Amino acid sequence: MLVTVGDDGKQCYPVGMPKAAAPVPETNDATLAALAARLAEQLLAHGLKLAAAESCTGGWIAKCLTDIAGSSEWFERGFVTYSNGAKVTMLGVSADTLASRGAVSEESAREMAAGAVRHSQAQVAVAVSGIAGPAGGSAEKPVGSVWIAWAWPDRRVSARCFHFGGNREAVRRAAVAEALKGLLQGVGR
Repeated sequence: MLVTVGDDGKQCYPVGMPKAAAPVPETNDATLAALAARLAEQLLAHGLKLAAAESCTGGWIAKCLTDIAGSSEWFERGFVTYSNGAKVTMLGVSADTLASRGAVSEESAREMAAGAVRHSQAQVAVAVSGIAGPAGGSAEKPVGSVWIAWAWPDRRVSARCFHFGGNREAVRRAAVAEALKGLLQGVGR
């Protein structure tokens, strides 16, 4: 599913990494439901509540989580912050960060995740910001570029850049899957 990943902290594509994306294998609804169910078990087992801050996924993570009966025990809230203004007012993302780094950046994703915890009763958060396409990409940030950040109970915030191939739905679906997988890895530690 993942085509390229950059963990250099500044760019989605480290020097020498190709910018072209291969098609992403299908992640179906059953796969997303299974990931969400496993995450629910982990959050309950650790007594944690989760918040989601979503831009390009438009609430899809929250939808997957709230499809599960009883999700109010571990899912605290979701923020759909598609515009930069919403990121600033709802999550406290710095307007300076958005102006200098852009909404699709490590810095913005990290601020979104931290803001989701700060503006909720959750101890864990996930944030997603990306370019799902078909338009909106650039040479530096091509369509399929997605930053995902996770805020943890110890106040650490981790982030990864992904580049997904496929159409708009495939990019968004892959982002939801990777966001849930990252939560599972972090909560399960």
